[in-house]
Amino acid sequence: MALPDLVVLSHLRWGFVFQRPQHLMSRFARERRVFFFEEPVFDDGPARLDVAESQGVFVATPHLRRGSSASRVLETQRALLDDLVETRRIEAPVLWFYTPMALPFAGHLHARAVIYDCMDELSAFLGAPPELLELERKLLSRADLVFTGGQSLYESKRPLHPAVHAFPSSVDAAHFVQAREGLRDPYDQRALPHPRIGFYGVIDERLDVELVEHVAASRPEWQLVLVGPIAKIDRKKLPRRANIHWIGQRRYEELPAYLAGWNVAMMPFALNEATRFISPTKTLEFLAAGKPVVSTAIRDVVRPYGEKEIVRIAGTHAEFVSAIEAALEEPPEARRARADALVAQTSWERTQSRMAALIVGHGQGRAQAASAQEDSCTTI
Repeated sequence: MALPDLVVLSHLRWGFVFQRPQHLMSRFARERRVFFFEEPVFDDGPARLDVAESQGVFVATPHLRRGSSASRVLETQRALLDDLVETRRIEAPVLWFYTPMALPFAGHLHARAVIYDCMDELSAFLGAPPELLELERKLLSRADLVFTGGQSLYESKRPLHPAVHAFPSSVDAAHFVQAREGLRDPYDQRALPHPRIGFYGVIDERLDVELVEHVAASRPEWQLVLVGPIAKIDRKKLPRRANIHWIGQRRYEELPAYLAGWNVAMMPFALNEATRFISPTKTLEFLAAGKPVVSTAIRDVVRPYGEKEIVRIAGTHAEFVSAIEAALEEPPEARRARADALVAQTSWERTQSRMAALIVGHGQGRAQAASAQEDSCTTI
């Protein structure tokens, strides 16, 4: 019996950064059809929906006319989504929301189940739409299951829904363990001397750029390598020093090679509303690569990585520098065994399998409830 299709509504582009949605949906696509309806592209042509296959997932990209009103944008997205459902013969799918902002144009669809995979507290991000919180309230009332991207988010959402499940970020360990195997240094960091202190991820309001500059100024002999796209912040405000290297976005497949050339991996996150509930995927990836890791006091990093003395946690700029120094002096094997044991406890395959089981269990529970109701009616 074929499993129901998944229709995913996402505020993220499939081809932007390979993270939680890509890991999960590429694995769900091994057992069922997955349609990933991403945020629209605005151009001067007529409205259309481009569908292309990637990692087994059908990625649907709405193209909308530039300058369209907000109501027209919603109306067009709804029409394009309805057309996708009709032409691809999608019947009673599982609707999977990554953003409540999709509810106005997707909430009308008849669904076998509605999932809200809350991977971030989007309302705390820079430029968040004012209506997001109200739409989230409506989505929570509609959702059958709620998944969260970390423990802190779970604790925040648990009082709001009867079926909230914590699914912290996992890891593709086999991919990142390649960094331990002496991969060839990428061309754009090959000439940099050691020690190298590295970070990869989206460069946005969650990064503490003042901390980055402080580290670079305090230790000019260290090379700070930051890999990732710049979003929502002014490039001109990024610190510019001879030992700070803004590499830009690189493909997921390239990341182990960058990691292989770093002496320490850093997570210089700002402590603000945008980072209050984050559970960085890169923590486990850095550990799988065998790197010592230094982080600011992000709650979901302090628990469990800091408490288990796997990741060094720094509370101030000066402590961050000292923690990197300690990591450079300590033999890499000192914390690796504990890190490897923690990494071994999770995988994206295991996370996807547990999510799939919850969806099946929900469907069975709904069928049993319907059957019991029919029996009751027959008795009456």
